[in-house]
Amino acid sequence: MYIETLGIQAKEAEVQIAQLSTSVKNEVLLKSAEALIENCENILKINEEDVTNAKNSGVKDAFIDRLTLTEKRIKDMADGLKQIASLNDPVGEFTYGKTLANGLIIQQKRVPLGVIAIIFESRPNVTADAFGLCLKSGNAVILRGGKEAIKTNIAIVNIFKSVLKSCGLNENAVQIVENTSHEIANELMKAHKYIDVLIPRGSARLINTVINNSTVPCIQTGVGNCHIFVDESANIKNAINIIINAKTQRPGVCNAVETLLIHKNIAPKILPSLGEELINRNVEIRGDETVRKYIEKSLEASEEDWATEYEDYIVAIKTVENLDEVIKHIGKYGTKHSESIITEDYSNAQRFLNEIDAAAVYVNASTRFTDGGQFGFGAEIGISTQKLHARGPMGLKELTTTKYVIMGNGQVRK
Repeated sequence: MYIETLGIQAKEAEVQIAQLSTSVKNEVLLKSAEALIENCENILKINEEDVTNAKNSGVKDAFIDRLTLTEKRIKDMADGLKQIASLNDPVGEFTYGKTLANGLIIQQKRVPLGVIAIIFESRPNVTADAFGLCLKSGNAVILRGGKEAIKTNIAIVNIFKSVLKSCGLNENAVQIVENTSHEIANELMKAHKYIDVLIPRGSARLINTVINNSTVPCIQTGVGNCHIFVDESANIKNAINIIINAKTQRPGVCNAVETLLIHKNIAPKILPSLGEELINRNVEIRGDETVRKYIEKSLEASEEDWATEYEDYIVAIKTVENLDEVIKHIGKYGTKHSESIITEDYSNAQRFLNEIDAAAVYVNASTRFTDGGQFGFGAEIGISTQKLHARGPMGLKELTTTKYVIMGNGQVRK
């Protein structure tokens, strides 16, 4: 009954939120951004409790990094809401129009999805991103975060509820599942009577659990076994800088690189320096025989390593014969998230872009840019790695669907 109650409340809120003008939605977003800054001290205090509890439970450092808020991260959350407010509102946009020979006027109009549920892990910024994007796109949202961040998430949602209420709007446009048990999560996955779309965001285990158990239509997001291929023509300095950024800036996120593929001809030139740079940053290296020859402190890579999303200070490195082998390897082990080639060869760059099947493909750039904020979307609800409905960072447009609006003056079908 708990999830059913949330669903009923979300459906009621959806009716109002779907009809809001852009100016009202923007007003709520800007006031919510201000409220986050005003409540920064209290949010940090509550978040510290969550972080302490997580550390005491023995979770790894990369997980703690995702969970931890700072003044800057709260400011970034507020700035994300402001940026969403500045973006064009997709709701109500007409994407197609035609007048038939019989006089019927057919138009296709962009409308909200309805009620969106999001199951996610440990990252409190997702709470703000989801609220902002769902509100601007006219959707109600039900959030179910992990137990490690529950106090922080409740505090942030309560701030947004207060803002909605102060603006005369239904505060249930955003709700959080306070019970973090698996039983309640399973109820949420079965609530197709109330929820239009379910978006899992987190580890492969979480996403697979949702995909395999949900009766609500799902959009698969987040699993990122991302690769960088260093071609034989690569600029070595650029390649090392890009790899260090992609692996160590935030290793616990889905767009961090997990496997490096190094062309055999450039391996002797880049591996010693690259290995030193990675080891100096406490990155564990698991490599094939050639890698271990040039990087003394590297460990032997197993078959499992090529398929692993570490989300940690670990990287797998493999030497390859050519681009054909790269394309085959990524096709076998990749998760269709983000893949990059470092090269000065135009033909190889174009072939990589054309033949690699992923939501985002890069030339001479870090995979860390696959992000709604970096793409100019203000934020993202997740990074879709599937092909139906949406692919890549999901912003406002991806949280809408369309309906046909037909105007007539008495036409009947013969």
